[in-house]
Amino acid sequence: MQRRDALKSLAALAGLGALSAEAADAAPPRYRLSTFSADVTPPLGHPLIAGWRQPAKTIKDRLTIKGVCLTGAGQPLVIAGLDWCELRNDSYDAWRDALARAAGTTRERVLLSCVHQHDAPYADLTAQKLLDEVGLEGEMFDVAFHNDCVERSAAALKKSLATARPVTHFGAGQAKVERVACNRRVQLKGQPPRFNRYSAARDPQIRFAADGEIDPLVKTLAFYDGEQPLAAVSCYAVHPMSYYGGGEVSYDFPGMAREMRQRETPEVMQIYLSGCAGDVVAAKYNDGGAAGRQALAEHLHDGMRRAWESLERRPLERVAFRNVPMTFEPESQGNLSLESLQSTLENEKLPGKTRSQAALGLSWHRRCAAGQRVDLPAVDFGAAKLLLLPAEAFVGFQLAAQQMEPDAIVMTPAYGECAPGYFPTAKTRGEGFVEEHGYCWVAAGAEKELLRGIGEALRGQ
Repeated sequence: MQRRDALKSLAALAGLGALSAEAADAAPPRYRLSTFSADVTPPLGHPLIAGWRQPAKTIKDRLTIKGVCLTGAGQPLVIAGLDWCELRNDSYDAWRDALARAAGTTRERVLLSCVHQHDAPYADLTAQKLLDEVGLEGEMFDVAFHNDCVERSAAALKKSLATARPVTHFGAGQAKVERVACNRRVQLKGQPPRFNRYSAARDPQIRFAADGEIDPLVKTLAFYDGEQPLAAVSCYAVHPMSYYGGGEVSYDFPGMAREMRQRETPEVMQIYLSGCAGDVVAAKYNDGGAAGRQALAEHLHDGMRRAWESLERRPLERVAFRNVPMTFEPESQGNLSLESLQSTLENEKLPGKTRSQAALGLSWHRRCAAGQRVDLPAVDFGAAKLLLLPAEAFVGFQLAAQQMEPDAIVMTPAYGECAPGYFPTAKTRGEGFVEEHGYCWVAAGAEKELLRGIGEALRGQ
């Protein structure tokens, strides 16, 4: 009897084990993903690149925000690319706050990156308010249009949550991009280094100099429901301009490459983010016209396609989020002192661009004085990590991040909080980049602090 009872007990336990396995199989997946997009194209007449060039005269391409919302890793995470030039200070906060409310999360968990096309809007609410006060209403952007884009983007995200799909796997891949990127830095024989290779270059000595420091790899992160891909996030470090300034609203060659991939994979949301490209341009391989733009798009598209083909699909078992709030001291010497910036803003004899940049500097100073830090967020999937850097970070930071984590694919989009302006490495600052270009509101020493933050965000220590 005891033996029979024991066998019955074992059978019952086996049955319970089978039921437990079935229950585990039937349990809902831990992670879910929704995709969203919204049109953010400016109306005709709207300023482009902060009003520094021609306003919108024609619409060549419809600009969009494209993103994903991932749930199951604590509070929701949002990753999105915006076809605008830059978002700074309280404009960046307004976008992140609205998307965070829509997703049910917090501001720092919204990884929003501008693609940084120049024939596109550029926004800083405090800077525009300062311009309004000196009679330059709407000089940088239209606040009502800006706020409408924020609301519609947040509404699109919120609506997408109802159609979220299970996420069981992720994939990460990379491939070399040919004939697109080169560094701004050029050193001709017998001369000191200069940073005068722009998006297009006429001088053949400058244009056809060596590529210099770049990251030749486009990286792609994909999310799957079983074997069905849902979304792909691609990132490559190059200034996303072939030509600009004539009033033709455009998402330029990265947007073209992205839409080529979208047509090839209609069931997959294709998102593009610009990497650390403050000092990386397309000049060497760009003729400055429509043919050059098309060629750049095709080369970038080819790299994105091959990165997709290299993806290694893995079970999505863990997602960790880390954020490192950073403090960067503002530059306060010479024409970047508070007194000088205020005087420049109020000087009616100066061009609008000069006064506009003074307003940007004052906006950054106010933010620093208020003690608001710059978020440095990272999402860690194990074999792949996504780290969002601020502003126009130089490619050296991207390469340093990869070296810190050589066993993982590290994707490092920049153009998150764009308030610091150019963010050069210590080496390029020492070679005179800031004196040559300006548009840099952080003081020397910020480079070392950013590298420290990158290591902490990637490693969690």
